[in-house]
Amino acid sequence: MEPMTNNTRVALVTGGSRGIGAAIALRLAEDGANVAFTYHSRDREAAEVVERVEAVGRRAIALRVDSADPVAVTGAVERTVTEFGRLDILVNNAAAFLIGPVTDLGTAEFDQTVAVNVRAPFVASKTAAAHMSEGGRIITIGSNVVDRVVFPGFTLYAMSKTALVGLTKGLGRELGPRGITVNQIDPGPIDTELNPADGPNADAVNGFTALGRYGQPAEIAAAVSYLAGDDGAYVTGSVITVDGGFTI
Repeated sequence: MEPMTNNTRVALVTGGSRGIGAAIALRLAEDGANVAFTYHSRDREAAEVVERVEAVGRRAIALRVDSADPVAVTGAVERTVTEFGRLDILVNNAAAFLIGPVTDLGTAEFDQTVAVNVRAPFVASKTAAAHMSEGGRIITIGSNVVDRVVFPGFTLYAMSKTALVGLTKGLGRELGPRGITVNQIDPGPIDTELNPADGPNADAVNGFTALGRYGQPAEIAAAVSYLAGDDGAYVTGSVITVDGGFTI
């Protein structure tokens, strides 16, 4: 495998057709990486992300994948390597957001949440690590509910995101001798389609932040860029919170 440079790096972003994932895919392309990304069902949005990546001079492929299917997740990693010849950066971003009173959640919601939020990052990281060389990066997008759950109904979601801390620290220790770093970014309230900054709960959410506002997807992408680049080479096994002071 040729040495990694800004002009040869390849990234795979799961859940990359919109919101935070799309911002990450575009930022990594702007940083010089060719980008593969997975998406679940939104063909038009996925095509738009491909166009935006190509507009900055990088290659992109969109892979329609159900993250609840471990075979499909493994296939996405393998397809990325086949298409680009290598894999240097994995960003585990795809997530299921099933909330509600714990008494109303059944085994179906539990299984879906764990499959997408826990098993998929494990499978993707395991598969990606087999293809990475020194300088590889694994970055998982968690949530600040790991540190503070201020609203009811988040028990299942918070449990799944907390599991990722163990994955990050364990893999950081295991892959460190190979020069591969593993880190987690825990966003707070970010202005996306699922959680708009002008939504009905925005005033209450803003009140919990020290900065008094929602974050932007590009601000999470900037943190990914740091961890994926040369400046983040000595950071591993870390959980970085980007939440405007929500968990202070």
